[in-house]
Formats: sequence, C-alpha cells, structure tokens
Amino acid sequence: MDLLNTLVDKGLRRELPTREEALAVLATSDDELLDVVAAAGKVRRQWFGRRVKLNYLVNLKSGLCPEDCSYCSQRLGSKAGILKYTWLKPDEASRAAAAGVAGGAKRVCLVASGRGPTDRDVDRVSKTIEAIKEENEGVEVCACLGLLSDGQADRLRSAGADAYNHNLNTSEETYGAITTTHTYADRVETVQQAQAAGLSACSGLIAGMGESDKDLVDVVFALRDLDPDSVPVNFLIPFEGTPLAKEWNLTPQRCLRILAMVRFVCPDVEVRLAGGREVHLRSMQPLALHLVNSIFLGDYLTSEGQAGQTDLDMIADAGFEVEGAGTTTLPRHRADALSGGRGTQDDATAGPGCGSHGTAGAAGCGSHGGGGGCGPCGGHGEQEQQPVGGVGGTGEGVPASRTEAAGAARTDLVAVRRRGAGTDLAPNA
Repeated sequence: MDLLNTLVDKGLRRELPTREEALAVLATSDDELLDVVAAAGKVRRQWFGRRVKLNYLVNLKSGLCPEDCSYCSQRLGSKAGILKYTWLKPDEASRAAAAGVAGGAKRVCLVASGRGPTDRDVDRVSKTIEAIKEENEGVEVCACLGLLSDGQADRLRSAGADAYNHNLNTSEETYGAITTTHTYADRVETVQQAQAAGLSACSGLIAGMGESDKDLVDVVFALRDLDPDSVPVNFLIPFEGTPLAKEWNLTPQRCLRILAMVRFVCPDVEVRLAGGREVHLRSMQPLALHLVNSIFLGDYLTSEGQAGQTDLDMIADAGFEVEGAGTTTLPRHRADALSGGRGTQDDATAGPGCGSHGTAGAAGCGSHGGGGGCGPCGGHGEQEQQPVGGVGGTGEGVPASRTEAAGAARTDLVAVRRRGAGTDLAPNA
C-alpha cells in the first residue's frame, strides 16, 4: 500500500503524518491488518529494537474521588465493587513496588485517586518515593496524582520522581461529555507544569468510549504537540456501576489499528499498552508488541490483569526481550535532550537531530493503566453522562454490529482487583 510505505518513510525520519493519513490507518480493513502491523512494526524497531519496557502500578489511594470522569471505577458514587482505602504508608507502598521490580519492572507508577494532591499529600508521596528508591537501586518512579498546583511538580522532582503522568484521555472537542468537574485545559496545564519542573512527561488516551476516528486522531495529534516522552494507550474497561458500563465498542482488530496509528504519529516515543489490553486484545496481545515498546506487568489499579509470568512468557514467545535496568528506553536524540546531552543509549538506534522534544527533563516516563486514565478520576455516580460520539455510543469507524452483537456489558471479562497493594493478598507480578 502506498499509504503504508509513506508512513514508514515518515516514521523513520520522525516526520509527522497528515491527519488524513492517520485517519486512513484507522479506516483500513481487516484484510489489510497484518500489513498495517508490519509497517508500524518497522518504525517501532527502528527506534526501540525488540525491547519491551515493563512498568508496575501501585495504587496509593483507591476510590474516594470527587471527580466525575465517566470511565472511572473510582469516581465518587461509583457502584463498581472495587477496593477502597486511604493512603498506603511508605513502607507498604515500597513492599508493593518491590513485587513489580522483582518481576522485571524498571518503572514503578505511583497513582492516587482524587482531583489533585494537597501539599500534605505531596509530602506523603515524597516519602514513598524516597523509600522505594532506597530499597530498589536504579528503579524509575512516576507519580500520577491528578491536577498539580504551583510548585508541586518541583517538590516531586526534588524527592526523586523521574516522571509525572496525566492523560488527556480524549479530544478537546468531546472532553466535556466525559468529565465536567475539570477541563481539558486543566489537564494540558498539568502536563506542562511537569515538563517545566524537569519531570519526564507521560500523557496518553483512552479508546473505546464511543469516540469517533476524528476524536482519536485529534487527541493523538494534541499529544504529539505536547510532546510527552511516553504515551500510554488505554482501552476502556467498562466497569458495571459507571456511566460507560455498556460501551463495548472495541474489537482486537480496531485496537491494533489504533496502536498502529499512535506509533506512526509518535514514532520515537515510548508507546505503552496500558489498561484493558487483556479485555479487548485478548489472544491478539502478542501482535501489539510489534507496535508498542512498553506494557504494564500484572494487575492495574482496580482491575485484574493477566499473571505477571504470563506477560513474561508472551514477550519471550513473540521474540521480544525485556528491557534491562541498564538500558535507556528512549532513542539517543530524546534521551540526550532530557539529560542535557549526557544521555546514553545502549541498544536503540539513534536518529539524526533532536526530534520534536523541546522541554528538558529527567529521563524516563510513566503511565496509568487502571480503568482508563490517570487522576483526576472519580465522580458522581448519579450523574449519568452520554458517551462520546452520541447516540448508541458507536463512533465513526466503529461498526454498529459490534455493539449490537455484544448486547449487555461483558462483565465476565472485567475482573475487579482483590490482591496486591491495600490487601492482604500477594500481587500477581
């Protein structure tokens, strides 16, 4: 296909495709799917080889959130039967993090529900970061605490945080249909605050909320403009008890096309396969490794993932390798920009120039992989909101027959997390 040849050439040069080209990727047929995966895989291998970075989530505070994000099982008033607990102590969080590190994770993502942290919360998280770094030499730590106030990003950086995650989730045009208690602009500002403080920015999206192809392309192009180092791609987990519980719009094939489009638009960025991969990709997860270079190990914030050993076996069976702690994730031109020219790259192929990155910060990038995005994620359960995309929740490019065939929400595919942080049961990492 001329389209795919053009996109590969652009990806190898770190050149942005047009919106029309991105939309065309989402519109390809199932017959063309393997060609799309193979083309995007060439771009992935150019910048990241066959390495897969492992990340591990620790939910520092579960539920109890005042925000009304329609996708989130932790929203205030949510009827989802999730774990609810207040802040973990630093030693508890450090023990939880150690499980992920022992399983091969090189990054620990510390997430707390809520609109944003108080200064006291930042103190708590700072102590937790210090405890984790003391016990796990060389581990990267990403914080995901919601909207930041002035100076909080600097304090997290001083405490040893490497990155900050705050997802845009969906397009600016449709954001108000998903969340009303804060704005799209609030999220953009928090990402920019993290970058200004020297933290590596991590910001991504949620697919499957009834959005159109245009919405998906809009949010990915907005992310490219923000230029985070990491872009997590979440697929909606339709929790019972949330307004989007009936949004079963995704097929494995559509998920792969979305991941390929993200890779073409963000060729040299850490693209992370995040929440919902087990639910929506199912047996086609190994194909996604040809598109992404990063995944979460084990469970998510409020949902159960597949066993950590199964993740490791999948990576090995697909011919990929787990990225070691001594390897820099980002290609040299991005790593150098982050570290002021001191970055190194053991395995990635270095490209010419400096890429599109314009904000200096600490190397690395984190993500959120719960039911969808990072905090703020909560809300008022009694306030029912319409899916993005309007009637029926089927967006442009999403076959209506998929929704009709799915019928009632597939609750058999959504397993609530009952182990790991905040419980007496060991994690599955």
